[in-house]
Amino acid sequence: MEIVIKPLVTEKMNSLTEKLNRYGFIVNKESNKIEVKNAIEKLYNVKVTDVKTFRYTGKVKSRNTKTGLVVGRTSSFKKAIVSLKIGDSIDFYSNI
Repeated sequence: MEIVIKPLVTEKMNSLTEKLNRYGFIVNKESNKIEVKNAIEKLYNVKVTDVKTFRYTGKVKSRNTKTGLVVGRTSSFKKAIVSLKIGDSIDFYSNI
């Protein structure tokens, strides 16, 4: 089971990273904080001090088409905000 699905690289997360040394990740919905902490430490070779997790349900979206109203739902996901030890950092752009 893959714990970390992808990092979150948004303007809001970049400001959190610069100010508070926190990084955001989309993680597996069934994983807990301890599993997320161990996966981040193993994947990026850093020391994690705190993990906060959030569960998001999918939003209902609708659009009008030629054939009528189409209603769907976006997928639900779990987000983790990880605080690192002072001096540690993660570079998401190094392997592009």
